[in-house]
Amino acid sequence: MTTPIAIVMLGTGDFALPLFESLHAAGHRMLALVTQPDRPQGRNQELIPSLIKQSAVRLGVPVLQPENVNAPEGVAAVAALSPDMLVTAAYGQILSAELLSVPRLGAINLHGSILPAYRGAAPVARAIQRGETEAGVTVIQMTPKIDAGGMIAVARTPVDPDETAGELEDRLARIGAPLSLEAIENIIAGRAQILPQDASLVTRAPKLKKEDGVIDWTRSAAEIHNLVRAMQPWPIASTTWTALPWTPAGPLRIIVHKTRPVAGEGAPGVVLTAAKDELVVAAGQGAIQLLIVQVPGKKPMSAAEFLRGRHVQPGDRMGD
Repeated sequence: MTTPIAIVMLGTGDFALPLFESLHAAGHRMLALVTQPDRPQGRNQELIPSLIKQSAVRLGVPVLQPENVNAPEGVAAVAALSPDMLVTAAYGQILSAELLSVPRLGAINLHGSILPAYRGAAPVARAIQRGETEAGVTVIQMTPKIDAGGMIAVARTPVDPDETAGELEDRLARIGAPLSLEAIENIIAGRAQILPQDASLVTRAPKLKKEDGVIDWTRSAAEIHNLVRAMQPWPIASTTWTALPWTPAGPLRIIVHKTRPVAGEGAPGVVLTAAKDELVVAAGQGAIQLLIVQVPGKKPMSAAEFLRGRHVQPGDRMGD
């Protein structure tokens, strides 16, 4: 049975949405959602509210969007609400000790990894990039240090070898919501068991940059396949195609959505097969079959569609 408490939720990314809606559905008093200010998005640079902000407005939960929640006015705004607990997930700012001292029951965070592995802004993407076969979520006590607090609850799940970061993150968010509710009940009842993280096992998950998606064809086929999966939904893996002999048009940028590691040998980045529906490129070890690609200004297409529109030949180059 849920014991209702007064909660301020801090979250911005889609990973936080299932937890926010679960807290509301469970009967907790949602005093406010603190979320990052709306940012310009898309070609027209429109200010588009996040999904979690849209949900808060729909549910009638007040929304606060400070540029810096740790600034005196940000701390004062949260303190004025007198929350019992702060609950965070994918918020995007480190919380100060002053802010964390506001709620009587402290603050917890839902993190998208099995801590202490993959502390940082992009735990799911980095785990897939490194070929992890198991992922998970951890509910931790919040501290001013990044993802370093004591562990309250952990859940694990296998990773499908073709699962993208976006797909896995959605699954982990749904796994993490009930886990967090259970952790909150245990904290309220005074029965939460909090375990310290082993500092010797810490690994990092730095924020993704656009250049992280550029394919390095000297990597193995498995590593390239993992990169393609990890870079979705952003920044999306990409490469360039240069036809031989070289033409004044120069290389064409290709966005790579889906791949498959296959057998094959050749100089890294050289096209081995370009026939019908099969486009295979040599990697540093093995080869990669490109299954779904996209050229700028067009929609994603199958390799067969791409090959019908472009005169790709064995011996052409992918990448620099």
